[in-house]
Amino acid sequence: MDVNRVAVVLADRVSPFELGVACEVFGTDRSADGIDGWDFAVCSPGGGAVESWSGFGLSGLRDLDFAASADLLIVPTCAPRTAPPPPPVLDVLRDAAGRGAWVAGFCAGVFSLGYAGLLDGRRCTVHWVYEAEFRQRFPAAEVDPQALYADDGGILTSAGTVAAVDLCLHLVRRLRGVAAATALARRMVAAPHRAGGQAQFVQAPVPATAAADDAVVAEALEWVERRLDQPFTVAELARRSGLGERTFLRRFSAATGTTPHRWLTERRLDRAQALLEEGRLSVEDIATACGYASAAALRHQFSRLRGTSPSSYRAAFRG
Repeated sequence: MDVNRVAVVLADRVSPFELGVACEVFGTDRSADGIDGWDFAVCSPGGGAVESWSGFGLSGLRDLDFAASADLLIVPTCAPRTAPPPPPVLDVLRDAAGRGAWVAGFCAGVFSLGYAGLLDGRRCTVHWVYEAEFRQRFPAAEVDPQALYADDGGILTSAGTVAAVDLCLHLVRRLRGVAAATALARRMVAAPHRAGGQAQFVQAPVPATAAADDAVVAEALEWVERRLDQPFTVAELARRSGLGERTFLRRFSAATGTTPHRWLTERRLDRAQALLEEGRLSVEDIATACGYASAAALRHQFSRLRGTSPSSYRAAFRG
């Protein structure tokens, strides 16, 4: 789908951070970084002023007519989550989904999508603090409590405030490609892809002895990045790092928030996406370049974690 117009839809008492994420990603001119922009606006019913959580007001907003023709609508957290947003907001969200536009909810903004009936039978996620309440209010939604964000047929949800960044980078990856998402992440000083789930935040903080900037693990990641076409085992990486296998696994998890297998899978698929976008190599050659034993193995992982086939992904970008 072509997404040219992006609208942020506000009710009242909006989260400034989540609104800022949408504005930073979709409302900022990135042409100097080689990223095509979007026709962007922040909207409210009647274009009326909206208060923020932090006590300042927002004025000069666009009417919901702009959102009614947008290709992507974003709903950040707007209080209260315990009651539906105003009917004009619900109507514009339902109409958008009905005409095939994408609709995204950030953190408690996911509740607005639930009140609009957009999450029934769909995979979604929500902040772990709100999970029980969310399930009670929207029992037909298929909640994935571990996901940082979820994408089900153009209905997109993020688990929390910072996870809105993850979801936006996912959207840029789908709309503009891996290179654009990586360039934007670098400009924002953000991780291009966080593979870990919410559990890393629900559980106790990482002990101070397992710092996230672990130089040993960082060196191992850099070494693997240059050799993604080769097979690896945890035992090999541990030996090369001069650590025992269990110690390496513990430090790897502390530094990255995920397992070596999941991290490596994600990096290989990122490489595959970049090569598919370039369009020069066959799927078989790309599988080899990314460390897969066969094209079938690449197709299986690509379909499982990217939701489409390599050929369909290439066709979408060529189109």
